[in-house]
Amino acid sequence: MPKQSTKMSGLQCLATENIWFDKRCYDEAEKCFYEGSNGPSSQAKTAMLQPKVSQQKRRHRNSSSNAGGDQELVSRMKSLELENHTLHKVVEEMRAALQKLETRVVMLEKSPAAVPCAKAAPVQQVKVENGARDDDDDDDVDLFGSDDDDEEAERIKQERLDAYAAKKSKKPTLIAKSSILLDVKPWDDETDMVKLEECVRTVQMDGLLWGASKLVPVGYGIKKLQINCVVEDDKVGTDILEEEITKFEDYIQSVDVAAFNKI
Repeated sequence: MPKQSTKMSGLQCLATENIWFDKRCYDEAEKCFYEGSNGPSSQAKTAMLQPKVSQQKRRHRNSSSNAGGDQELVSRMKSLELENHTLHKVVEEMRAALQKLETRVVMLEKSPAAVPCAKAAPVQQVKVENGARDDDDDDDVDLFGSDDDDEEAERIKQERLDAYAAKKSKKPTLIAKSSILLDVKPWDDETDMVKLEECVRTVQMDGLLWGASKLVPVGYGIKKLQINCVVEDDKVGTDILEEEITKFEDYIQSVDVAAFNKI
């Protein structure tokens, strides 16, 4: 009996023991004990060193990035200084050119007659030469002749007068001409426009020359005749021309001047 009770008490003690269920806690406590007595293990040291290494890497990266940024800033500052120097040089050149221009303007304002006189000298010389030539021509033609009543003087006078008249007659005279565009309007759309144009062209005057013509629609089937002519201003006027054309009352209603140009 005593032995059996002893065995039962041992089993009861093991049944109530929970060390195997809390083994992880005991292992950690043992690990902490040995680390406290012998120092941390290599794995713990590695785990402790990892944050320091990462911090050093971050510092190195930050320093390298700061160095790159400083280098870029320095290069930009150098380029700006070079550009500023170039701009200063350009400004100085512009100031020098402006100062020269101002000096030249002041000199021209002080002596404005210097250049015009130099340019006007050839013109005056030409005018003087022309005047001399005209005087020579007038000397060649003596309109009054001599006071001598000799026949030889009269003959010479007549010869000079004839030569002067021949010289004047050889000079061409300028004839003023004009180009006129006329609008000739019929009575209605049944008017024979071919006959109307024939009537217009039958008007003939000294200094009148008919040109090209065309029919221009007016409206409602009616067309007007546009005809061009060249006239001498001294011989033919627009009033006389319109009066002569409107005499053909059977075909022509009115005549208007569409364009008038001097030639």
